[in-house]
Amino acid sequence: MTDLDIARSVTPQPIGAIASRLGINPELLEPYGKTKAKIPLEALHEPQGQLVLVTAISPTPAGEGKTTVTVGLTDGLNRIGERAAAALREPSLGPVFGIKGGAAGGGRSQVVPMEDINLHFTGDFAAVEKANNLLAALIDNDLQRKNRVGLDPRTIVWKRVMDMNDRALRTLVIGLGGKAGGVPRESGFNITAASEVMAILCMSRDLDDLRERFARIYVGDTWDRQPVFAADLKAPDAMAILMRDAIKPNLVQTLEGNPAVLHGGPFANIAQGTNSLIATRMALGYADWVVTEAGFGADLGAEKFLNLKCRAGGLKPSVAVLVATVRALKYHGGVALTDLGTPNAEAVVRGSANLAKHLENLQSFGLPVVVAINAFAADTAEEHEAIRQAAAAYGVEAVLSEGWARGGAGTADLARAVVAASKGPVAPQFTYELSDPMEEKIRRIATRIYGADGVVFAPAAKASIKRMAEIGLGELPVCMAKTQKSFTDNEKILGRPTGFDVTVRGLEVSAGAGFVVPLLGDMLRMPGLPEVPAAEHMTIDGAGRIEGLS
Repeated sequence: MTDLDIARSVTPQPIGAIASRLGINPELLEPYGKTKAKIPLEALHEPQGQLVLVTAISPTPAGEGKTTVTVGLTDGLNRIGERAAAALREPSLGPVFGIKGGAAGGGRSQVVPMEDINLHFTGDFAAVEKANNLLAALIDNDLQRKNRVGLDPRTIVWKRVMDMNDRALRTLVIGLGGKAGGVPRESGFNITAASEVMAILCMSRDLDDLRERFARIYVGDTWDRQPVFAADLKAPDAMAILMRDAIKPNLVQTLEGNPAVLHGGPFANIAQGTNSLIATRMALGYADWVVTEAGFGADLGAEKFLNLKCRAGGLKPSVAVLVATVRALKYHGGVALTDLGTPNAEAVVRGSANLAKHLENLQSFGLPVVVAINAFAADTAEEHEAIRQAAAAYGVEAVLSEGWARGGAGTADLARAVVAASKGPVAPQFTYELSDPMEEKIRRIATRIYGADGVVFAPAAKASIKRMAEIGLGELPVCMAKTQKSFTDNEKILGRPTGFDVTVRGLEVSAGAGFVVPLLGDMLRMPGLPEVPAAEHMTIDGAGRIEGLS
């Protein structure tokens, strides 16, 4: 059975029943059909639950199942008598129609309604697009209408966005067509998940905070090099109006009828990679345990979750779960993608150097860690044992996670291990201080988290750092844009490399979100489709029945 077949085999409970199970008055909900709803912000309570962060080793191109483990662990905690909820991101259409085909978990560990969640859901991504593109339209209208704020068109950094992988839109010339067509200039599109509006949505505490963050969006400079912000274009209120519903988190359920709060969807390789602060706090206000995930490997999603989201939102995870697969460890041990299904315990041992570095990093943040071995049918007992031994060298328990095949019954042991680990000491630490110089913040992440020897700053990066200091943005934290496939800025270097430098080719400012984005390697904010997109395998019949989402 496919993931979609499994999702359809279960009859979801009415969303009001899920709200009651979480402790939210169903009368407060704003239903979107029978199985999904918005939770108004007046339902927010002070956080009282324990937070579990699910992250992973450096993944293979298909990912290692963090969402599957997150959903499975939520069901497992409920199976052993705990009161747990999941807090997840919303899928982007880019990966859904690109390489993944779906991003709502897998097998018996999914959130539903699966088709809705993977497609337009409750319209949050559309609202983010519209708010982003409204600012873009106001910028170009100001240029057309005698340029009241004095913007130098050559300095404008704000781009339009679309929730699709479309490399042809990365760099464009806009404003053609004579005087009526606007002022010609170079621009382009980012994918919606990588937009600053998405980042702002996920870092905001409420609607007022959202509007204030919109006001701080950096647009470009005037002709005399003074910074121009969205507030100068009188954009923040109109942008916030478009987001008045999108700021409310979404309530759905797992296949086992446990609550899941979904909200926001930034990527972790080019944005902060975590769901919204509002959604996490909403879940923590009602559940005793909240299981959340941060995108890609721990060098990206977990680093940003801890240094950015936890710092801004006052969150303190009780334990981290590091997802590892036999497949990925063999990949890091030198096995080709086409041979990952062949048993090879020796390659698992070699690849465990990657696991070890991620364990060291998580422990450097002061967190207890449990390794979740996300099981695949082709795994062998010897390969699982190799992972257990690698984790044991760091005083960490590695537990088999069989959520894909068995749901909560297959993650009950993992749930018990998480509860036990959470009783240990937690001493949260950040990788850098906000008062550190920008170069030092970047250098500390590169050397301490990636294992680099140092950082090379290209001339454009040095100029950007100087400019940020001039306009008062020097103390912002950093959100690294780097390949998810390697600790380095070269996706082809796997395992646990040593003796390397990383190069920062430039920096982008996300002043509204509250961070700066150093660009490492060839990372782009508008991905392209793979050679064979998942979209090619999807169908819909005359009754509207979809096939091919997986």
